[in-house]
Amino acid sequence: MADDIEARLTAVPPAAKSPEGGGDQADHHADDYLERRTLRRGSAGWLLLTGLGVAYVVSGDFSGWNVGLDKGGFGGLAIATVLMGAMYACLVFSLAELSTILPTAGGGYGFARRALGPWGGFLTGTAILIEYILAPAAIVIFIGDYVESLGLFGLTSSWPVYLGCFVVFIGVHLWGVGEALRFSLVVTAIAVAALLVFAVGALTGFDAGSLDDIPVDPTAFGSNSWLPLGVLGIWAAFPFGMWFFLGVEGVPLAAEEAKDPVRSMPKALAISMGILALLALLTFFAATGAQGADAVRTAGNPLVVALEGDGGPTALSRFVNYAGLAGLVASFFSLIYAGSRQLFALSRAGYLPRFLSLTSKRKAPYLGLVIPGAIGFALAAATGNGARMLNIAVFGATISYALMALSHIALRRREPNLERPYRTPGGILTSAVAFVLALSALVATFLVDKDAAFIALAVYAVALAYFAIYSRHHLVASAPEEEFAALAEAEAELSRD
Repeated sequence: MADDIEARLTAVPPAAKSPEGGGDQADHHADDYLERRTLRRGSAGWLLLTGLGVAYVVSGDFSGWNVGLDKGGFGGLAIATVLMGAMYACLVFSLAELSTILPTAGGGYGFARRALGPWGGFLTGTAILIEYILAPAAIVIFIGDYVESLGLFGLTSSWPVYLGCFVVFIGVHLWGVGEALRFSLVVTAIAVAALLVFAVGALTGFDAGSLDDIPVDPTAFGSNSWLPLGVLGIWAAFPFGMWFFLGVEGVPLAAEEAKDPVRSMPKALAISMGILALLALLTFFAATGAQGADAVRTAGNPLVVALEGDGGPTALSRFVNYAGLAGLVASFFSLIYAGSRQLFALSRAGYLPRFLSLTSKRKAPYLGLVIPGAIGFALAAATGNGARMLNIAVFGATISYALMALSHIALRRREPNLERPYRTPGGILTSAVAFVLALSALVATFLVDKDAAFIALAVYAVALAYFAIYSRHHLVASAPEEEFAALAEAEAELSRD
């Protein structure tokens, strides 16, 4: 019986026997294929993983979330943030369990591959890839705007900033994952410290009466001073409530490079989520209470507006302004990492062209870093529309959340005896809450930016056509995520015999 299972795992089917496109490979060549696609293991402990989780998100505290005030008012955004925070908490606990079952670079794709089959794996991985390729392109535009507004380097055009960011930070990632994550941790710590300093400064002028100062729309159903845009405003604010947490789900993408991922991954996910929830609470109340929700709802730099009001710049507002740039850099840098690892895993398994998963002598997926970076730079330089690209990223994110939560439910129901070093508190109920809220957030993206949603769907359609016509017939059975799924299929066959 054991020999049968082992044979299933080590055999390379005809569709996967040509990993480099050069003819049939013997089974022993599977080891060579994977050797050329190996990441540096043991590079990140729980502290670096926690820093990575916060880095993904921290730029969202400095700007973007405040547009939710314009969609739903203080009450609408507050309720949306609580609901989206609950979604992320439930999702993070579900992913903590899944990442200890399969600690590989595939992350959500790997979980969905076992639970939902090849189509489910590809759908999930593609959604994650949309998020992590589009989000850095959006954030680098915001970095360019910051550099221009601060008068740095005497620049009057942002494209040199875009190019410089991609070249320098991709270069750091190519140097090594340990060095990259340590750099990310330092920049993230600066951004978090700035948010805490901002909160202390802004809360000295806190006025609860200014929280609901947005004019009420009397035609909106259920509108009042706390819900000036009515009940529907809560739903429209969902995507902006996500900004306080968007990206934290990417921590499992580092599992293959983590020290003792079975223990460090759940710990890092839980601590990251706790830090982000605290920062969301402080930032939201401090910014809106200092100058009023109406003053910051459309501001490009809401924290600076909250500190300055109608007055001029202060030492504190200047500090927060520069720290906002650090927050953007932290998120940009870490999202490049996440996108490269998801692309690496999908390519290694044959879902995307396999050459994209080749790694350098320093065990970095160099093409998986350079090619998405080139795409991101081209999009940023050609469009300059960061908000649109971020909305597309959010659309992809919500699809992946629903599918990852569904994967947790499916594995719990179908494989209750699967070894689980960590178990999600609440079990299926927890992931079911994440699933329902993720679907609600997905629908809400159409309320915010229908064009962005349809662009994301068009990208999805092209990717699915590629998978249906070509790549699903050329999957690599020796890839870790594929072996994990093959093991389940072999065990199921043996149990039926």
